[in-house]
Amino acid sequence: MRQQLGSATNATTHPDVMSPTTSTRKRLDQALFDDGLTESREQAKRLIMAGKVNVNGQRARKPSDSILPGDALEVQEPEKYVSRGGFKLEKALSEFPINTQGAIAIDLGTSTGGFTDCLLQNGAKRVYAVDVGKGQLAWHLRRDHRVVVMEKTNARYMKPADLP
Repeated sequence: MRQQLGSATNATTHPDVMSPTTSTRKRLDQALFDDGLTESREQAKRLIMAGKVNVNGQRARKPSDSILPGDALEVQEPEKYVSRGGFKLEKALSEFPINTQGAIAIDLGTSTGGFTDCLLQNGAKRVYAVDVGKGQLAWHLRRDHRVVVMEKTNARYMKPADLP
């Protein structure tokens, strides 16, 4: 299944007005992220390397490929989860008798949120997303009312009272 998801049109100059220079070009992985077609540059890189990204109808080869404003970007079969962690947890959930329907869970070391994404897609009622870093959690998870974002929090020093 192919999905036309966007084009690199965020530049301030039109390609017909100015000849392409280094300043008007953008890395493909960065353009996919900037245009909201992927949740992160890492996800963009994985999709490109898996052959699931086309630029102007041609399969993209490298995340570092340069694109111009107006180039048509196409992503085929977007990933199910925001990171590989989601696929790992999905496998564990299929192998072990763990019921996540209606569960309240905690994802320690959330990063981009692969485990959180998988838990929500498998029926979790709420997920506490705890990470010592800041700004890594995928945007759609950050906005999800079922996710309690706890950034700049080191799980080693947490107490039960720290959970809202």
